[in-house]
Amino acid sequence: MRMFKVTACVPSQTRIRTQRELQNTYFTKLVPYDNWFKEQQRIMKMGGKILKVQLATGKPGMNTGLM
Repeated sequence: MRMFKVTACVPSQTRIRTQRELQNTYFTKLVPYDNWFKEQQRIMKMGGKILKVQLATGKPGMNTGLM
């Protein structure tokens, strides 16, 4: 199965002290080739940025760890 290894940064959902202060969350996950467009739209709607995309192989839901 073809997979993409996606590293992205999104603003956190929770408020920290004031509304002006933002905390970004970085994550890396495996996304199936067929769901790539849906995942890309989800990240962009959350106001995030996609930092790196690599073609990878693996099992769906496999944890790639934090980077």
